[in-house]
Amino acid sequence: VALYGHPLTGGLGVLGEQGPKGSVARARKVAAQYEALSGETIVPAFEIIATVASGGAGDDGNYSNEWDVDVLRPLVDAAREAGIYVVLDLQSGRSDFLSQATLYEELLREPHVGLALDPEWRLKKGEKPLQQIGSVRAAEVNRTLDWLAALTDRYDLPQKMVLLHQFRTDMITDRDDVDLTHDELAVIVQMDGDGTLGQKLDTWRNLRAGAPEELRFGWKNFYDEDEPTPSPATTFQVQPKPWWVSYQ
Repeated sequence: VALYGHPLTGGLGVLGEQGPKGSVARARKVAAQYEALSGETIVPAFEIIATVASGGAGDDGNYSNEWDVDVLRPLVDAAREAGIYVVLDLQSGRSDFLSQATLYEELLREPHVGLALDPEWRLKKGEKPLQQIGSVRAAEVNRTLDWLAALTDRYDLPQKMVLLHQFRTDMITDRDDVDLTHDELAVIVQMDGDGTLGQKLDTWRNLRAGAPEELRFGWKNFYDEDEPTPSPATTFQVQPKPWWVSYQ
């Protein structure tokens, strides 16, 4: 059960509304609301936006701001000390996911840090953020998974979580070709749809249609955009029960 956002601003999610100590306390409080609803261990988590889609091209022309490891490190360290899992989220713009993932190898070599890929912000030549919904092909996802699995194996790390953000089927245009065979990785599709509960459930069913049995799914709750924000009890009434719940 995760808090989503960037450490320097609350404008990108609740994770940036307080400092590292406050985020630890808040993540634990939110996660605790699910403990009575689950027969399995509930793990508090942070989903930290490491690269942020930008309206400006920037010096490298990729419409994505890659934040330094030093900016993310306080949250990552606080999470480690508190037993909180971390996922680093990539909004890669016109860059590719693998190129950006390698920038954070130092953090991904830690046992409590996984990765999230957000195709909404994966842009083609000529595209800009907020002007269209981005997309990615399975081949690019698989190159990133191959690299992360090899890294995990090389440093004898525990299995890493990988989130694939999605709220439209065309965001991952050939999702059936995503490689789910890496024992080093646990791949979860993060349902990012917002709105009424009915709208969210429609998105959930649409994304799950035809999915392989080994592909797990996560659910996202929005404090501002949902009408209303689903309670923990409502969230865990979703079938099948989400393996990952994120709050923005």
